Amino acid sequence: MVIGTASVILVVTISLTSQDYILQQIEGVGSNMIFASYEIGTQSSSAEVSGDFIKPADVQAVRDQLAARITAATGVESNFDSMSLNGREQHLLVIGSDQYYQPIRNILVLAGRFLEAGDIDLRQKVALLTEKLAASIYGSQQAAIGQNIKIHGLQFTVIGTFKEKVSTFGQSELNDKTVLIPITVQKYFVPVDRIDPLYVQVRNPQDVPSVTTQVQELLESRHRAGATYKVENLSGILAAARSIALVLTLVLVLVSTIALVISGIGIMNIMLVTVTERTREIGLRKAVGAPRKDILLQFLLEAVIISLGGGTLGILIGVAMPLSVRFLTDLTIPISAWSIVIAFTVSSLVGLIFGILPASRASRLNPTEALRYE
Repeated sequence: MVIGTASVILVVTISLTSQDYILQQIEGVGSNMIFASYEIGTQSSSAEVSGDFIKPADVQAVRDQLAARITAATGVESNFDSMSLNGREQHLLVIGSDQYYQPIRNILVLAGRFLEAGDIDLRQKVALLTEKLAASIYGSQQAAIGQNIKIHGLQFTVIGTFKEKVSTFGQSELNDKTVLIPITVQKYFVPVDRIDPLYVQVRNPQDVPSVTTQVQELLESRHRAGATYKVENLSGILAAARSIALVLTLVLVLVSTIALVISGIGIMNIMLVTVTERTREIGLRKAVGAPRKDILLQFLLEAVIISLGGGTLGILIGVAMPLSVRFLTDLTIPISAWSIVIAFTVSSLVGLIFGILPASRASRLNPTEALRYE
Protein backbone atom coordinates (compact mmCIF):
# COMPACT_ATOMS: atom_id res chain seq x y z
CA MET A 1 0.00 0.00 0.00
CA VAL A 2 2.90 2.35 0.81
CA ILE A 3 4.56 1.62 -2.52
CA GLY A 4 1.31 1.88 -4.49
CA THR A 5 0.25 5.18 -2.93
CA ALA A 6 3.71 6.74 -3.28
CA SER A 7 3.86 5.59 -6.90
CA VAL A 8 0.58 7.36 -7.74
CA ILE A 9 1.96 10.68 -6.49
CA LEU A 10 5.40 10.18 -8.06
CA VAL A 11 3.97 9.07 -11.40
CA VAL A 12 1.68 12.12 -11.61
CA THR A 13 4.56 14.38 -10.49
CA ILE A 14 6.88 12.96 -13.14
CA SER A 15 4.16 13.27 -15.76
CA LEU A 16 3.44 16.91 -14.87
CA THR A 17 7.15 17.75 -14.82
CA SER A 18 7.63 16.15 -18.24
CA GLN A 19 4.57 17.92 -19.61
CA ASP A 20 5.76 21.29 -18.34
CA TYR A 21 9.23 20.70 -19.79
CA ILE A 22 7.89 19.70 -23.22
CA LEU A 23 5.49 22.64 -23.36
CA GLN A 24 8.23 25.05 -22.24
CA GLN A 25 10.48 23.75 -25.02
CA ILE A 26 7.78 24.26 -27.64
CA GLU A 27 6.78 27.65 -26.28
CA GLY A 28 10.47 28.60 -26.12
CA VAL A 29 10.71 28.11 -29.87
CA GLY A 30 7.77 30.47 -30.19
CA SER A 31 4.21 29.57 -29.23
CA ASN A 32 3.01 32.89 -30.76
CA MET A 33 5.15 32.47 -33.84
CA ILE A 34 3.93 32.07 -37.42
CA PHE A 35 6.32 30.96 -40.16
CA ALA A 36 5.71 31.11 -43.88
CA SER A 37 7.54 30.02 -47.00
CA TYR A 38 6.91 29.67 -50.71
CA GLU A 39 5.75 26.15 -51.49
CA ILE A 40 4.96 25.73 -55.17
CA GLY A 41 3.71 27.61 -58.21
CA THR A 42 2.01 26.75 -61.46
CA GLN A 43 4.01 25.88 -64.57
CA SER A 44 5.75 29.08 -65.62
CA SER A 45 9.04 30.68 -66.57
CA SER A 46 11.89 31.02 -64.09
CA ALA A 47 11.29 34.78 -63.95
CA GLU A 48 7.67 34.26 -62.89
CA VAL A 49 8.69 31.69 -60.26
CA SER A 50 11.28 34.14 -58.97
CA GLY A 51 8.48 36.67 -58.57
CA ASP A 52 6.47 34.15 -56.54
CA PHE A 53 9.09 34.02 -53.80
CA ILE A 54 8.43 35.94 -50.58
CA LYS A 55 10.26 39.26 -50.80
CA PRO A 56 11.47 41.82 -48.24
CA ALA A 57 8.58 44.01 -49.44
CA ASP A 58 6.18 41.28 -48.29
CA VAL A 59 7.75 41.36 -44.83
CA GLN A 60 7.22 45.12 -44.68
CA ALA A 61 3.63 44.70 -45.87
CA VAL A 62 2.96 42.28 -43.03
CA ARG A 63 4.40 44.79 -40.56
CA ASP A 64 2.29 47.63 -41.96
CA GLN A 65 -1.03 45.85 -42.42
CA LEU A 66 -0.96 43.69 -39.29
CA ALA A 67 0.75 46.16 -36.96
CA ALA A 68 -2.09 46.12 -34.42
CA ARG A 69 -2.01 42.33 -34.02
CA ILE A 70 1.70 41.49 -34.19
CA THR A 71 4.78 42.51 -32.24
CA ALA A 72 7.31 41.91 -35.01
CA ALA A 73 7.95 40.33 -38.40
CA THR A 74 11.23 39.37 -39.97
CA GLY A 75 12.62 37.41 -42.87
CA VAL A 76 15.63 35.19 -43.53
CA GLU A 77 17.73 34.95 -46.68
CA SER A 78 20.22 32.08 -46.80
CA ASN A 79 23.15 30.89 -48.86
CA PHE A 80 26.47 29.12 -48.32
CA ASP A 81 30.11 30.08 -48.25
CA SER A 82 33.29 28.19 -47.44
CA MET A 83 36.29 28.90 -45.27
CA SER A 84 39.32 27.08 -43.92
CA LEU A 85 38.46 25.76 -40.47
CA ASN A 86 41.00 23.72 -38.48
CA GLY A 87 43.03 23.13 -41.64
CA ARG A 88 40.05 21.93 -43.67
CA GLU A 89 37.79 23.67 -46.15
CA GLN A 90 34.31 23.68 -44.64
CA HIS A 91 30.94 25.03 -45.69
CA LEU A 92 29.29 27.77 -43.67
CA LEU A 93 25.63 28.64 -43.67
CA VAL A 94 25.29 32.40 -44.09
CA ILE A 95 21.90 33.86 -43.23
CA GLY A 96 20.76 37.45 -43.50
CA SER A 97 18.13 38.96 -41.22
CA ASP A 98 17.48 42.06 -39.13
CA GLN A 99 17.09 43.27 -35.54
CA TYR A 100 13.69 41.58 -35.16
CA TYR A 101 15.16 38.12 -35.67
CA GLN A 102 16.39 37.89 -32.08
CA PRO A 103 13.07 38.36 -30.21
CA ILE A 104 11.03 36.33 -32.68
CA ARG A 105 13.41 33.36 -32.77
CA ASN A 106 14.26 33.60 -29.07
CA ILE A 107 17.98 34.03 -29.74
CA LEU A 108 20.33 34.26 -26.77
CA VAL A 109 23.36 36.53 -27.26
CA LEU A 110 26.36 34.97 -25.49
CA ALA A 111 28.90 37.73 -26.11
CA GLY A 112 28.88 41.11 -27.77
CA ARG A 113 25.62 42.42 -29.20
CA PHE A 114 22.95 41.59 -31.76
CA LEU A 115 22.13 43.35 -35.01
CA GLU A 116 20.71 46.84 -34.63
CA ALA A 117 18.58 49.02 -36.91
CA GLY A 118 21.66 51.05 -37.89
CA ASP A 119 23.47 47.92 -39.07
CA ILE A 120 20.56 47.12 -41.36
CA ASP A 121 19.95 50.63 -42.69
CA LEU A 122 23.64 51.41 -43.28
CA ARG A 123 24.47 47.95 -44.67
CA GLN A 124 27.25 47.47 -42.16
CA LYS A 125 29.59 44.53 -42.75
CA VAL A 126 29.10 42.98 -39.32
CA ALA A 127 28.47 39.37 -38.37
CA LEU A 128 27.40 37.13 -35.50
CA LEU A 129 28.66 33.58 -35.10
CA THR A 130 26.97 30.60 -33.50
CA GLU A 131 28.34 29.40 -30.19
CA LYS A 132 30.12 26.34 -31.60
CA LEU A 133 31.53 28.15 -34.64
CA ALA A 134 33.00 30.91 -32.48
CA ALA A 135 34.59 28.34 -30.18
CA SER A 136 36.02 26.40 -33.14
CA ILE A 137 37.61 29.45 -34.77
CA TYR A 138 38.61 31.66 -31.83
CA GLY A 139 38.55 29.37 -28.80
CA SER A 140 35.89 31.24 -26.82
CA GLN A 141 32.86 33.48 -27.22
CA GLN A 142 34.51 36.64 -25.91
CA ALA A 143 37.67 36.12 -27.98
CA ALA A 144 35.59 36.22 -31.18
CA ILE A 145 34.33 39.76 -30.58
CA GLY A 146 36.11 42.33 -32.79
CA GLN A 147 37.75 39.73 -35.00
CA ASN A 148 37.49 39.87 -38.78
CA ILE A 149 36.05 36.99 -40.77
CA LYS A 150 35.95 36.72 -44.55
CA ILE A 151 32.47 36.06 -45.97
CA HIS A 152 31.76 36.15 -49.69
CA GLY A 153 35.27 37.51 -50.19
CA LEU A 154 34.68 40.55 -47.92
CA GLN A 155 35.90 41.29 -44.41
CA PHE A 156 33.15 41.29 -41.78
CA THR A 157 33.65 42.33 -38.15
CA VAL A 158 32.33 39.88 -35.56
CA ILE A 159 30.07 41.80 -33.18
CA GLY A 160 28.53 38.92 -31.26
CA THR A 161 27.99 35.22 -30.71
CA PHE A 162 24.65 33.55 -30.18
CA LYS A 163 22.64 30.37 -29.82
CA GLU A 164 19.00 29.33 -29.81
CA LYS A 165 17.62 29.68 -26.29
CA VAL A 166 15.67 26.48 -26.89
CA SER A 167 17.33 24.09 -29.30
CA THR A 168 15.34 23.11 -32.39
CA PHE A 169 17.73 20.19 -33.04
CA GLY A 170 18.48 21.21 -36.61
CA GLN A 171 14.83 21.69 -37.54
CA SER A 172 15.24 25.43 -38.19
CA GLU A 173 17.37 27.46 -40.59
CA LEU A 174 20.22 27.47 -38.04
CA ASN A 175 22.97 24.92 -37.60
CA ASP A 176 26.23 24.77 -35.63
CA LYS A 177 28.20 26.55 -38.39
CA THR A 178 26.02 29.56 -39.07
CA VAL A 179 27.01 33.19 -39.65
CA LEU A 180 24.36 35.89 -39.32
CA ILE A 181 24.76 39.15 -41.25
CA PRO A 182 22.42 42.08 -42.09
CA ILE A 183 19.82 41.09 -44.68
CA THR A 184 20.51 44.32 -46.57
CA VAL A 185 24.06 43.05 -47.16
CA GLN A 186 23.10 39.44 -47.76
CA LYS A 187 20.83 40.33 -50.69
CA TYR A 188 23.89 41.20 -52.80
CA PHE A 189 25.20 37.64 -52.47
CA VAL A 190 22.09 35.61 -53.26
CA PRO A 191 21.14 34.79 -56.85
CA VAL A 192 17.44 35.51 -56.20
CA ASP A 193 15.94 37.81 -53.60
CA ARG A 194 14.01 35.23 -51.58
CA ILE A 195 12.76 35.27 -47.98
CA ASP A 196 12.63 31.75 -46.59
CA PRO A 197 11.17 31.64 -44.04
CA LEU A 198 9.12 34.67 -43.07
CA TYR A 199 8.57 34.87 -39.29
CA VAL A 200 5.73 36.72 -37.58
CA GLN A 201 5.28 37.07 -33.83
CA VAL A 202 1.65 37.54 -32.79
CA ARG A 203 0.79 39.85 -29.91
CA ASN A 204 -1.91 37.65 -28.29
CA PRO A 205 -1.87 33.82 -28.32
CA GLN A 206 -5.60 33.64 -29.10
CA ASP A 207 -5.01 35.62 -32.31
CA VAL A 208 -2.52 33.11 -33.76
CA PRO A 209 -5.03 31.15 -35.93
CA SER A 210 -6.68 34.24 -37.40
CA VAL A 211 -3.36 36.04 -38.02
CA THR A 212 -2.07 32.88 -39.71
CA THR A 213 -4.97 33.11 -42.14
CA GLN A 214 -4.36 36.82 -42.67
CA VAL A 215 -0.68 36.25 -43.49
CA GLN A 216 -1.68 33.53 -45.97
CA GLU A 217 -4.19 35.81 -47.67
CA LEU A 218 -1.77 38.75 -47.71
CA LEU A 219 1.00 36.74 -49.40
CA GLU A 220 -1.37 35.28 -51.98
CA SER A 221 -2.83 38.71 -52.76
CA ARG A 222 0.64 40.17 -53.40
CA HIS A 223 1.69 37.47 -55.89
CA ARG A 224 0.28 35.96 -59.04
CA ALA A 225 -2.58 33.46 -58.94
CA GLY A 226 -1.38 29.88 -58.59
CA ALA A 227 1.49 30.62 -56.21
CA THR A 228 1.08 28.56 -53.02
CA TYR A 229 2.47 29.51 -49.64
CA LYS A 230 2.90 27.31 -46.59
CA VAL A 231 1.89 29.31 -43.52
CA GLU A 232 1.97 27.44 -40.20
CA ASN A 233 2.16 27.97 -36.45
CA LEU A 234 2.97 25.90 -33.37
CA SER A 235 -0.54 25.95 -31.89
CA GLY A 236 -1.34 22.51 -33.29
CA ILE A 237 1.89 21.08 -31.89
CA LEU A 238 1.14 22.58 -28.47
CA ALA A 239 -2.38 21.15 -28.48
CA ALA A 240 -1.08 17.73 -29.51
CA ALA A 241 1.60 17.83 -26.79
CA ARG A 242 -1.02 18.66 -24.15
CA SER A 243 -3.28 15.82 -25.34
CA ILE A 244 -0.42 13.32 -25.35
CA ALA A 245 0.66 14.43 -21.87
CA LEU A 246 -2.91 14.04 -20.56
CA VAL A 247 -3.26 10.53 -22.00
CA LEU A 248 0.16 9.57 -20.65
CA THR A 249 -0.81 10.81 -17.18
CA LEU A 250 -4.07 8.84 -17.22
CA VAL A 251 -2.29 5.67 -18.32
CA LEU A 252 0.39 6.01 -15.64
CA VAL A 253 -2.22 6.72 -12.95
CA LEU A 254 -4.13 3.64 -14.09
CA VAL A 255 -0.98 1.52 -13.75
CA SER A 256 -0.39 2.92 -10.25
CA THR A 257 -4.02 2.25 -9.34
CA ILE A 258 -3.54 -1.37 -10.37
CA ALA A 259 -0.63 -1.49 -7.91
CA LEU A 260 -2.99 -0.20 -5.22
CA VAL A 261 -5.57 -2.85 -6.10
CA ILE A 262 -2.90 -5.54 -5.84
CA SER A 263 -1.96 -4.19 -2.42
CA GLY A 264 -5.67 -4.33 -1.51
CA ILE A 265 -5.73 -8.01 -2.39
CA GLY A 266 -2.75 -8.44 -0.07
CA ILE A 267 -4.66 -6.69 2.72
CA MET A 268 -7.65 -8.98 2.13
CA ASN A 269 -5.46 -12.08 2.38
CA ILE A 270 -3.88 -10.79 5.59
CA MET A 271 -7.30 -10.12 7.09
CA LEU A 272 -8.56 -13.57 6.07
CA VAL A 273 -5.61 -15.13 7.85
CA THR A 274 -6.30 -12.86 10.83
CA VAL A 275 -9.92 -14.02 10.98
CA THR A 276 -8.77 -17.62 10.93
CA GLU A 277 -6.24 -17.06 13.70
CA ARG A 278 -8.77 -15.17 15.85
CA THR A 279 -11.65 -17.57 15.39
CA ARG A 280 -11.85 -18.42 19.12
CA GLU A 281 -11.78 -14.68 20.01
CA ILE A 282 -14.66 -14.06 17.60
CA GLY A 283 -16.59 -17.02 19.04
CA LEU A 284 -16.05 -15.73 22.56
CA ARG A 285 -17.29 -12.24 21.67
CA LYS A 286 -20.38 -13.62 19.99
CA ALA A 287 -21.01 -15.98 22.94
CA VAL A 288 -21.11 -13.05 25.39
CA GLY A 289 -23.60 -11.19 23.19
CA ALA A 290 -21.60 -9.20 20.61
CA PRO A 291 -23.90 -8.56 17.63
CA ARG A 292 -22.86 -9.48 14.11
CA LYS A 293 -22.71 -5.78 13.22
CA ASP A 294 -19.99 -5.10 15.82
CA ILE A 295 -17.86 -8.00 14.59
CA LEU A 296 -18.27 -6.79 11.00
CA LEU A 297 -17.34 -3.22 11.97
CA GLN A 298 -14.31 -4.35 14.01
CA PHE A 299 -12.62 -6.22 11.18
CA LEU A 300 -13.69 -3.68 8.59
CA LEU A 301 -12.09 -0.89 10.64
CA GLU A 302 -8.91 -2.90 11.02
CA ALA A 303 -8.65 -3.31 7.23
CA VAL A 304 -9.34 0.40 6.65
CA ILE A 305 -6.79 1.46 9.30
CA ILE A 306 -4.12 -0.75 7.73
CA SER A 307 -4.94 0.67 4.31
CA LEU A 308 -5.02 4.29 5.49
CA GLY A 309 -1.81 3.85 7.47
CA GLY A 310 0.00 2.55 4.42
CA GLY A 311 -1.65 5.21 2.26
CA THR A 312 -0.63 8.05 4.58
CA LEU A 313 2.96 6.82 4.75
CA GLY A 314 2.98 6.44 0.96
CA ILE A 315 1.69 10.02 0.55
CA LEU A 316 4.44 11.33 2.83
CA ILE A 317 7.09 9.47 0.85
CA GLY A 318 5.56 10.52 -2.48
CA VAL A 319 5.56 14.21 -1.46
CA ALA A 320 8.93 14.13 0.30
CA MET A 321 10.90 12.97 -2.75
CA PRO A 322 9.90 15.87 -5.07
CA LEU A 323 10.34 18.33 -2.19
CA SER A 324 13.85 17.04 -1.49
CA VAL A 325 14.73 17.59 -5.18
CA ARG A 326 13.44 21.17 -4.89
CA PHE A 327 15.65 21.86 -1.88
CA LEU A 328 18.76 20.19 -3.28
CA THR A 329 18.54 21.62 -6.82
CA ASP A 330 17.13 24.61 -8.68
CA LEU A 331 14.53 22.47 -10.38
CA THR A 332 10.89 23.37 -9.82
CA ILE A 333 8.92 20.13 -9.62
CA PRO A 334 5.15 20.53 -9.42
CA ILE A 335 3.26 18.43 -6.88
CA SER A 336 -0.32 17.78 -7.85
CA ALA A 337 -2.85 18.18 -5.04
CA TRP A 338 -5.20 16.00 -7.07
CA SER A 339 -2.71 13.13 -7.02
CA ILE A 340 -2.66 13.30 -3.20
CA VAL A 341 -6.47 13.34 -3.06
CA ILE A 342 -6.70 10.44 -5.52
CA ALA A 343 -4.08 8.40 -3.66
CA PHE A 344 -5.78 8.96 -0.28
CA THR A 345 -9.26 8.21 -1.67
CA VAL A 346 -8.14 5.06 -3.48
CA SER A 347 -6.28 3.77 -0.41
CA SER A 348 -9.41 4.32 1.71
CA LEU A 349 -11.63 2.55 -0.83
CA VAL A 350 -9.15 -0.31 -1.15
CA GLY A 351 -9.25 -0.89 2.60
CA LEU A 352 -13.04 -0.67 2.65
CA ILE A 353 -13.70 -2.88 -0.39
CA PHE A 354 -11.12 -5.57 0.33
CA GLY A 355 -11.94 -5.57 4.04
CA ILE A 356 -15.59 -6.45 3.45
CA LEU A 357 -15.00 -10.15 2.66
CA PRO A 358 -12.85 -10.95 5.76
CA ALA A 359 -15.14 -8.87 8.00
CA SER A 360 -18.24 -10.54 6.61
CA ARG A 361 -16.66 -13.96 7.08
CA ALA A 362 -15.80 -13.14 10.69
CA SER A 363 -19.32 -11.88 11.43
CA ARG A 364 -20.90 -15.05 10.01
CA LEU A 365 -18.95 -17.49 12.21
CA ASN A 366 -21.05 -19.79 14.36
CA PRO A 367 -20.14 -19.04 18.00
CA THR A 368 -20.29 -22.71 19.05
CA GLU A 369 -18.02 -23.86 16.22
CA ALA A 370 -15.74 -20.89 16.76
CA LEU A 371 -15.22 -21.72 20.44
CA ARG A 372 -14.33 -25.32 19.51
CA TYR A 373 -11.83 -24.17 16.84
CA GLU A 374 -8.23 -25.24 17.53
